[in-house]
Amino acid sequence: MLPVKTDVVIVGAGPTGLALAITLRKAGVDCVVIEKLAAPQANSRAAVIHAHTLDVLDRIGAAAPLAAAGLRLRQFSIRDRDRAMLQMDFTAAPSPHNYLLMLPQNDTERLLAEALVAAGGQVWRNCAADAVTMQPGGASVAVTAPDGRRDVAARFVVGADGMHSVVRQAAGIGYAGAANAESFILADVDMHWGLPTDDVMIFFSPDGVMVVAPLPDGRFRIVATLADAPEHPDAALAQSILRQRGPRQGQAEVTDLAWSSRFRVQHRLADAYRKGPLLLVGDAAHVHSPAGGQGMNTGLVDAVVLGQLLARVVAEGRPDTSLDAYERLRRPAAAEVLKLAGGLTTLATMRNPLARGLRNLGLGVVNALPPARRRLLLGLSGLGRAEAAQLPD
Repeated sequence: MLPVKTDVVIVGAGPTGLALAITLRKAGVDCVVIEKLAAPQANSRAAVIHAHTLDVLDRIGAAAPLAAAGLRLRQFSIRDRDRAMLQMDFTAAPSPHNYLLMLPQNDTERLLAEALVAAGGQVWRNCAADAVTMQPGGASVAVTAPDGRRDVAARFVVGADGMHSVVRQAAGIGYAGAANAESFILADVDMHWGLPTDDVMIFFSPDGVMVVAPLPDGRFRIVATLADAPEHPDAALAQSILRQRGPRQGQAEVTDLAWSSRFRVQHRLADAYRKGPLLLVGDAAHVHSPAGGQGMNTGLVDAVVLGQLLARVVAEGRPDTSLDAYERLRRPAAAEVLKLAGGLTTLATMRNPLARGLRNLGLGVVNALPPARRRLLLGLSGLGRAEAAQLPD
């Protein structure tokens, strides 16, 4: 039966909520994770885990299982058809995890859920948070569970419940930003691919941007902008986009479609990360373009940092004001990620021929200058924001 009292309620059992729960359980903090879905999602949106994220997950022992299950890639490139305009070697990253780890989000969630169980925790599924109310000394979450409705009291409630967060709405925290006009398709495919398979490739094209990334099971992830994407993109559409935007040499051929989806991009940042006993992590606090693969990564780092700060308050008796460090550290990092992702999206979706020519020239300059290339590598890997994950004394 769902507990009616705990130290921390976590609303949402995606990667961010799970990482937060692992951090708390390993620090001896009692927490209840509730999730409205009856079962984990079988499909995958996020697929890349960056070096800095793995460095931070190492603090809670969660990096090694992910690294063992994923595919390690060494290179990231931006291309115009067959020509590589910018190439970065991630083995040069100053981290023991000096690679791009490709791992479908459903596998990431499964491994984190196993780590949570090993730490003595669990996910309470088919439990929807209907309302959150602040009370003296904490907050109460009204939950509809399989066996009925009940209130769960906690000292803190954390919203890991996505862009439409119930916790953020209860806190009255604004979520400034806007939606991008273009839609994206996402498809996991089997295909014949004539280019290197240790490289995440972004193709810039007058027709729009396309990302091709190898996955651990031998498939490839394709992400592409499309003016009016269908709800369920098919193999023929994926093939058409590859022919329009991908390499001319060794033409790629899609042989099977494993899964596909469409989505629209929003760029939003919460006005605050905390109001009293209510706190936000992951997509509840920030959403942005998938360019650069930063979304889940930023949320995972949020989770570990917040979990460690909550443990100081709950387990060590530090004052609640210690939690002010969370927003001070993580909100500027998210703002930087929004700027990076938004900038990459703008560059990738340029239509004007003159602007595209200047863009391509600029990318060539960056590629020729090691300091500029390194700065971009640190931004993509998250290592350039490492200070935003360092807890104060």
